[in-house]
Amino acid sequence: MKASQPGLDELTPVNLRSTPEVIADRLREQIVSGAFAPGSRMIEPQLGARLGVSRGPVREALQRLVQEGLLRNIPNRGVFVVELDVADIMDIYTARRAVEREAATLLHRGRSRHHLERLAAVVEEMRALADQGDPRLIAEQDLAFHSALVDAAESPRLSRMFATLLAETRICLANLMHHYPRQELLVAEHQHLLVLLQGEDEQALLDAVNAHLDSAVRDLTGADGD
Repeated sequence: MKASQPGLDELTPVNLRSTPEVIADRLREQIVSGAFAPGSRMIEPQLGARLGVSRGPVREALQRLVQEGLLRNIPNRGVFVVELDVADIMDIYTARRAVEREAATLLHRGRSRHHLERLAAVVEEMRALADQGDPRLIAEQDLAFHSALVDAAESPRLSRMFATLLAETRICLANLMHHYPRQELLVAEHQHLLVLLQGEDEQALLDAVNAHLDSAVRDLTGADGD
């Protein structure tokens, strides 16, 4: 029996990511950034040639994104970037409401100092960026806050569900940024949520989550809240 080589026992297996997974990540980034416009057709040979891979991994990557809701497979026509209408936006935020209310409840009851400090740091970063006049920077911090909130639930399934909703939300923001709210108002709303997460009134917290998401729907759809 061979003697153990010093240092070898400390090594762990390398987690190699599959080619379709890497391709899906690359395409997802381009879709949510708006580089691939809504309605754009995703043509396998062109994508494969550009990425330097065969059509097989590209096909698998596209199917992953279809399952995530970022692409739509239309029989006899091809695969296209989704086009989100008002009904889609409302549905996305209905699903977000279910996930985020549960996450907020769990964090409020658990009072995890680590997670609350992480949310506070996001709000401070949002406040620092508010003076730069770039709504996209604030939008990313907005989503970072909600991602941290869901992660605070420490539920892998909630986090997986939210990852898809987050990608769809980014598509909404990329194409409807002109409806994004005043940045100082957005900072104040997230600060208010943070205070309620640290407070005692759980119902007030849930009401604030509802109001915050309702406001986002109005901003993104251009609906009149009066």
